[in-house]
Amino acid sequence: MSEFTHFNEQGRAKMVDITNKEASYRNAIAKSSVIVNETIYKKISNKSIEKGDVLAVAQVAGIMAAKKTSEWIPMCHPLSLSGVNITFNWEQQGEKYILHTEVTVKTKGSTGVEMEALTAASATCLTIYDMCKAIDKGIIIGETFLISKTGGKSGDFHLQKGE
Repeated sequence: MSEFTHFNEQGRAKMVDITNKEASYRNAIAKSSVIVNETIYKKISNKSIEKGDVLAVAQVAGIMAAKKTSEWIPMCHPLSLSGVNITFNWEQQGEKYILHTEVTVKTKGSTGVEMEALTAASATCLTIYDMCKAIDKGIIIGETFLISKTGGKSGDFHLQKGE
């Protein structure tokens, strides 16, 4: 059997059949980041961006994105999520300010929530870009990646340092 489960016997796209899979508790954590200049860092921190509280809006956008992942990613199943949490952490590197975003998504179901966590992390950072682009279009959206996932037939995954 092929490792690629999203193709049928004719090599065409299909949604994986999860009818007979046992429901289990599933959790996924994804990270992303945006790199901004000092002006944007200060305006976000002081909540003085004209469009509003950037982190509050980005957090809601990320939660909405997690809930709508199956509408964005063609082969994802619509899921009933039991929780979505998004946290932020600033880091300064010289003249750059990096806003790290971490998303945790949980469910009890027959398929995992990795795509929901990754989609939420991406949408969160895209929203930050959107709200701050009038100040600087040079904002960099950093790497987006899965930190860990638990539950399901394939077992747990935890990104090892250096991977």
